[in-house]
Amino acid sequence: MKRIFILTLTILVMVSCQEKETNFSLSGNIKGLKQGSLYLQKIKDTSIVNIDSVIIDGDSNYLLEAYIDEPEIMFLYLDKIDGDKNDDIIDFFAEKGEMTINSTLDNFVANSKVSGSKNQAILEEYEGIIKRFNEQNLDLVKESFDAQKANDQEKVLAINKSYENLLKRKYLYTVNFAINHKDKEVSPYIILTEAFDANIKYLDTVYNSYQKEIRKSKYGKELKDLIKEQRKLLKLDDKVSDK
Repeated sequence: MKRIFILTLTILVMVSCQEKETNFSLSGNIKGLKQGSLYLQKIKDTSIVNIDSVIIDGDSNYLLEAYIDEPEIMFLYLDKIDGDKNDDIIDFFAEKGEMTINSTLDNFVANSKVSGSKNQAILEEYEGIIKRFNEQNLDLVKESFDAQKANDQEKVLAINKSYENLLKRKYLYTVNFAINHKDKEVSPYIILTEAFDANIKYLDTVYNSYQKEIRKSKYGKELKDLIKEQRKLLKLDDKVSDK
């Protein structure tokens, strides 16, 4: 009886481990890729680690699998094995279940198409809008350079004012976008990457809009830590809620 119990327990543990290994899969096709390796990666303790890999040898289709605790940013890294050091990395918001990334050997990142993740779709929507802000910022940088070169201080001041207004508009858009998607893990991630240095009241507003599930997520916790650090620097009372 004891042996039967131990055997049954061992089988249950093995089944549990097997199930834990495959709650996420990433598949697709890299057109034009004949030889190389693809790596599924994530950030762990500030370092990038490999989760799974596959060698491409003639067939440009691939399948990568992993176990993930929650939605988070992961990376698809292409090692082309062609002597070119400029290998490519696609970052994407992974979710449990099946996802697909199709691309091409040429312009691996630019031609990538990601599907199967609601968080990724929201992130792409945000990036499409924020791209306009970034383009306007580049225009202002060029104008400022030309004005300084011409020693036109009045124009420099005017450009600086325009830059401040643009930055404020970007932060306001980012905050509103994050709040509009407050039920998704991508929301705190967007704040952490695009508005981490925004006014503390903006950070508080977003964080306080979250329900417990998002506050306890990977990026929800990181946002909470950021707000705490900001409050310490500003010598404010620590009022970041865990509820």
